[in-house]
Amino acid sequence: MTASPVAVSETEACADAGTDGRRSPLILRNRAFGAVWLGQVLTQAAVRMFQVGVSWWIVAYAVRDAPGLASGVFMAVCTVPAVALAPVVAGAVARFAHRSVLRTAAGLAGAASGALALWAYADGPPLTAVYAAALALATCQAFFDPCLTTSVPELVDDADIETATGFELSTQSLAGLGGALLGALTVDRAGVAGLAVGCAAAYVGAALLVASARFRTAATSDATSPSDPAPAVPERRTLRRILGELPYVRRILFCFTAANLFTTAVFVVIPLYTRSVLSGGGGTVALLEASLGAGALLGAFTGTRVPGRPTVAGAYCLGLMALALAGPGLVPHRPVVAGCLAVAGWCAGAVGVRFVALFQRLVPTADKPGFFAVMQAVLGASLPVASLVFGSAGDFLSPRTLCLVQGIGLVPAACALALLGSRTPAPPAADPGTEKAADTDTDTDAGRGTEPVGGKL
Repeated sequence: MTASPVAVSETEACADAGTDGRRSPLILRNRAFGAVWLGQVLTQAAVRMFQVGVSWWIVAYAVRDAPGLASGVFMAVCTVPAVALAPVVAGAVARFAHRSVLRTAAGLAGAASGALALWAYADGPPLTAVYAAALALATCQAFFDPCLTTSVPELVDDADIETATGFELSTQSLAGLGGALLGALTVDRAGVAGLAVGCAAAYVGAALLVASARFRTAATSDATSPSDPAPAVPERRTLRRILGELPYVRRILFCFTAANLFTTAVFVVIPLYTRSVLSGGGGTVALLEASLGAGALLGAFTGTRVPGRPTVAGAYCLGLMALALAGPGLVPHRPVVAGCLAVAGWCAGAVGVRFVALFQRLVPTADKPGFFAVMQAVLGASLPVASLVFGSAGDFLSPRTLCLVQGIGLVPAACALALLGSRTPAPPAADPGTEKAADTDTDTDAGRGTEPVGGKL
């Protein structure tokens, strides 16, 4: 892997692509974005592989008494940094060069994985050491993901923002697919040590890819003559003020936060379901996790084709997801369970791409670091709670019952989102930072008028 073929500016990449390049995938005609996107694929695949692998290791090998609680605590540890560090992440993304933040986060995660690998090879690591490594990896990922989302306009043209958002959201799907396939299987064959080595290699590769990419940070200054006055620096608002001035966004985020209490529990339920209901091993865990990831990947690339306003489309998708998550509780057969998880993943991916693409255009540039950090924190606030509640319940209730609880719990969130869409207020007057973005929001409503502000799953 060398730096020269990747470290090409977007202008050079587009010039090389020519007219036919417009028809090629964005990651091929924009090499800088392709490198950074591939880096995100590697980091999220690594953290997903670690989560799936360790969850299966806890349930199948490490913990005999109360494996559900131990698995729930582990998943809670993996989700706390994104919530607790939101203000710190927003400040770092706003203050430092985005490439430096991305490169540093990936490098530190690689170091943490390498340290765990050495410990595991020397002696079997205690559960607390694995928890500590999970906390370190989740902390690094909490910086990496919102920083990359904020960096999209620095890597692509405005016309490619939605396409870039689709690729970016597909990262979690690719990670869920590749990481889930490797996580449990690696633990079955090489233990925690082999799992940590694979994660370390992925993080180091991601750091090298990000370091080789060029970000367009000086476009404004290049276009300004020395005699022109310096452009005014937009006021950077606090996280609370950002959401306070976007009430419609806030309500939608809260709807999805409530939904996440039930959707994200699937990561705790899958290992318990595999062991208790299907009597399977790491291969079965890999199949179910990969089905979820494959569905989400397809949804990320087809989400723009779902008709209707974002709130209406989101309500229908949540309703379909409720049926899909409840399915394994009614029909405990492996192909049926895999199919239900694929449908649930598609719903998540389809809804996500609609709302994130809308936010990329409507949120003022100066607010994006804080907004995407607080968005990640608000949506992630339910993850530790869901992990602990469903993990603890898994020691007393059948995994089939937990599946039914997931499906039933999504119904109120879907209804609330549908009601919110039917009571959409009149669009507020656009401020200078969002007026242009609002005018370009053509795909969201397909000629029905603009949505004032959208949301994200």
